[in-house]
Amino acid sequence: MKPHNAQLNDLGQRLWLDNITRELLTSGTLAHYIAELSVTGLTSNPTIFEQAISSGKAYDNAILRLAASGLSDEGIFFELALEDLRQAADLFRPIFNQTAGVDGWVSLEVSPLFAHDTANTIKTALELHARAARPNLFIKIPGTPAGIPAIEQSIFNGVPINVTLLFSQEQYVAAAAAYMRGIERRIEAGLDPSVASVASLFVSRWDTAVKGDVASQFQNRLGVAMAMRTYKAYRDQLVSERWQKLAAAGARPQRLLWASTGAKDPSVRDTFYIEALVATGTINTIPEKTLLAFADHGRVGQPLSADGGYAEAVLEEFRREGIDDEALAMRLQHDGVDAFAKSWQHLMLRIREKSSRMSPSRSA
Repeated sequence: MKPHNAQLNDLGQRLWLDNITRELLTSGTLAHYIAELSVTGLTSNPTIFEQAISSGKAYDNAILRLAASGLSDEGIFFELALEDLRQAADLFRPIFNQTAGVDGWVSLEVSPLFAHDTANTIKTALELHARAARPNLFIKIPGTPAGIPAIEQSIFNGVPINVTLLFSQEQYVAAAAAYMRGIERRIEAGLDPSVASVASLFVSRWDTAVKGDVASQFQNRLGVAMAMRTYKAYRDQLVSERWQKLAAAGARPQRLLWASTGAKDPSVRDTFYIEALVATGTINTIPEKTLLAFADHGRVGQPLSADGGYAEAVLEEFRREGIDDEALAMRLQHDGVDAFAKSWQHLMLRIREKSSRMSPSRSA
């Protein structure tokens, strides 16, 4: 029997790793995951980099070298991140080539401090992608109200985009529309419409958010229901007249990506969200621990239904329990931006602390 991870591939779903550390690259572990565990891409975020740089000494020499060159704390971070992600992109490049750019991607996020700043998001996305100099690197932009026009313009600029911090069908639809507007503008301007994008829906945070507000029989059901509802919108879009016209012109689908899929509740299986979200044409980006757990004892069931299945019935149950899913989606996105901003601030502080050890002038 094929490994569980390979079975997902056969069903049309891809597994990406939601982690990046220098040790993951230098030890050969990422190369092993690609070769043996069917990992076809990688995502990162400010929290992941904060944890990677704060723990251990793997980045210390590079931080000191970059600090000595006069870079700011933010400049040092992006150099470190780009060094890691270029290496990761090169490891995934054979997959990128073999799949004609469908898989084999890595992701780098713009500063979360720009989540409400459209102009600086557009400018930074263009600059970071150019600096990376890798065709298989996504720039992550949050699907906030200010992020939506930045997504459209960045796609028009030819920058591949991973739309992050989406929590609901409505937020996903807004991001997908921004993507299509960017492609339509490229077609009108006589530009190549083939600009890749994924839209990342965060799942487990729904269940964490309502855990103390609903009875036990409702726990760990809301996140999957929101995902199922969004999957219906995704599949509906792919057969829409608007999308079919773009596809005929050479555009590629903006794939739906499940994010925040590590199980946080010890009462459920550690592979719960992987098993519940098998879905054709999607990506699931998972923590390293979850990847290894799924390879060891995961179960591959039937793919989600394109019609949304029982999602609306479940959501109606939650509404009767007093859960306002629209308001909660907005709060979760706001909280997600705040959490990444806090990680970013901690990350800048940690870089400054490390660089100041041998560069006293930076501590002034």
